[in-house]
Amino acid sequence: MVLRLRTSCTAVLLLAGLTAFLGIGSSAAVAKNQAAASSSETLSGDYLSAAVAGADRDPQSASKFYRRALAIDKGNPELMERAFAAMLAAGEIEGSFFYASKLQGRGQHNTLANLALAVRAIKIGDFKQAHDFLTKLGGADSSDVTAIALTAWSEAGLGHTQKALATLARLKGADAIAAYRCYHMALINDLAGNAEEARKYYKQAQDLEPTTLRLVDARARFEARNGDVPEAKRLFGDFERNAPRNPLIKQGLVEVDKGAATPRLISTAQQGAAEALFGLAASSGREGEDFAAVLYLRLALFLDPSNAVAAVTLGEIYERGKSYEQAIGAYGEVPANSPLRQSTDLQIGLDLVALEKYDDAVAHMHKVIDAHPDDLEAYAALGDALRANKNFAEAANAYGKAIDLSGPPVVSNWLLYYDRGICLERSKQWPKAEGDLKKALELSPDQPLVLNYLGYSWVDQGLNVDEAFKMLRRAVDLRPKDGYVIDSLGWAFYRMGRYDDAVRELEKAIELKPNDATINNHLGDAYWHVGRKLEATFQWAHARDMQPEPEDLPGILRKIETGMLDDKPPTPQAVSEPAKADGG
Repeated sequence: MVLRLRTSCTAVLLLAGLTAFLGIGSSAAVAKNQAAASSSETLSGDYLSAAVAGADRDPQSASKFYRRALAIDKGNPELMERAFAAMLAAGEIEGSFFYASKLQGRGQHNTLANLALAVRAIKIGDFKQAHDFLTKLGGADSSDVTAIALTAWSEAGLGHTQKALATLARLKGADAIAAYRCYHMALINDLAGNAEEARKYYKQAQDLEPTTLRLVDARARFEARNGDVPEAKRLFGDFERNAPRNPLIKQGLVEVDKGAATPRLISTAQQGAAEALFGLAASSGREGEDFAAVLYLRLALFLDPSNAVAAVTLGEIYERGKSYEQAIGAYGEVPANSPLRQSTDLQIGLDLVALEKYDDAVAHMHKVIDAHPDDLEAYAALGDALRANKNFAEAANAYGKAIDLSGPPVVSNWLLYYDRGICLERSKQWPKAEGDLKKALELSPDQPLVLNYLGYSWVDQGLNVDEAFKMLRRAVDLRPKDGYVIDSLGWAFYRMGRYDDAVRELEKAIELKPNDATINNHLGDAYWHVGRKLEATFQWAHARDMQPEPEDLPGILRKIETGMLDDKPPTPQAVSEPAKADGG
C-alpha cells in the first residue's frame, strides 16, 4: 500500500545504519584513491574497497569486501554491522542472519539485527519468537509504525486476532497513518473471517486513500469473494477510468467477469507482515529514504516472493539512483505468472538501453514481441531502444507498428506520432515526419514538446515562419525552465538573422543547461555574429569538451580553429533532436 507516513523510529535507525555502510558524508573520490593505494589482500584495502562500493551504491560488492575484511579481523563489531547491512541491501538475506545472530550474541543493540531476526522468525512460522524480537525493536513505542505493524501480524499469526487489532489501534496520526492502520485491520479481520468488520475497515481506508492500487485490489477481491460482484466491478472500474490499462486491475476485472474465485490479496500472517514492510517502503518518498526502503523491500520479498508490486517498487528505486543492473535484477524477481511480468520485461529492455547495451536491448525487446505480438507498448519500447542507438529508420517502423495496434487516434496516442515523427525527420523523411508531428499536435494541441520540434523544424527550413515562431513562443510559455525549448527559440532567432534576440534567449538556455554541447555550440555561433568572438571561441571549446554528436564535432573544431568566416548563418543542417522531457 503506497502511503506517505512519518518516518518511524525504526526507519530512522535503519537509515542511519545503512548510511554508515554506504559511506555517505565521506568523499567517494578520496576513498577510491585510498583503495587504489592499498592492496586488495589487506584489511585496509578490503575496507576501503567496501567503502568505495558503498559510496557507489553497490551493496553486492560492499558485502563481498566487508566479509573479506571480517575474515582477517573476525571479531570487529563495526565490520560485522556493516557486512550485515550490506548483505541485507544486496538481497543476501539468508546469509545476513548469521551476522545478525552474532551481533545479538555479542550483546550489540542493533535495531536492524532485531528486525531481521524477527522477519526470519515470521518466515519459519515462529510468531512467538518474532514477537520477542519486536519487543526489543520498540514494540512498546506507539510512534513506531514498523514495530507495531509487525507485532500485530505476529499476534495474528498466533491466532490472537483481537490482540492484533488492539495493537494496530495504538497507531495514531494523520490520514496516512490512519489509512495504513485501517488497511491492516481490514486485512487481519478478512483473514480471520470477520467479514463485516473487514468491510468497514476497507471502506475507511479507501475513504482516506481512494487511489491506492493495493487497497482497491484487496477491497475489490474481498467484495467479489463475499458475493457483491457488482461492487467489485465498480471498484475496479473506477480505478481503471483514472489509470487505464493497469495490468493488475485488468486481471481483476477478467477474474470477476468470469465468475472466478478471487483469492485474498493477503492469505497468511507471513504475507501480512510482508505487506506491512512493503507499505512502509513505498511510503519513503523523501530524498535520502530510499536506503531504508530498499531494506524494507528486501525483507518483504524474503517473506513473500510472490509480491510482484514490491519487486517493481524495488526496481524503480534502483532506477532513480541510476543503478540499472540492480534494477534489472529486481525486475527479474517478478514472478513469471504475474500480470506485471510483461511490463517489467519491457522495463528490463529500457534499462539495458540506459546501460548502452543496445544490441542486448533490441534482442530482449524482440523476445517480448515474439511472446506478445499484439502489445503496442512492446513495439514502442523497441522503437525507444532503436532510436537510442540512432537506428532511426528502424525505430520509425517500430513506432509505426505500435500506432497500427493502437487503433483510431486518441489523445493519449500523441506521443507515438511524435516519436515516429522525430525518427522520420532524423532519417531524412521530412514530408512523412511533418505529417506525424501535425497529427501529434492535433491530438494534443498545447503539447510543448511537439510545438518545440515542429516549430523549430519549420524555422530551420524557412517554412511557415510566422506560425513557427508563435509555436516556439508558446512552448517557452508552457516550459519556461526548459533549456532545450528556450534553445529552440534562440536558434530560430539565429536562423532568421536576429542575432541579438538569439543571444538573449540562448544565454537563458545555457543558464538552465550549462553542460549541453548543442546549446554551447549555438551560443558560440550567436556570439560570433554580434562581434563577441573571444566568447564565441570559449563556447565552442565548451561544446567540444561535452561529447557533441559525431556529425557536429568537425564543424565545432573548424570554428575553434578559424572562426566563422561567413557573415551569414551556416547552411541549414538536419534538425538536431531536442531533448525529450517527462518520459517522452
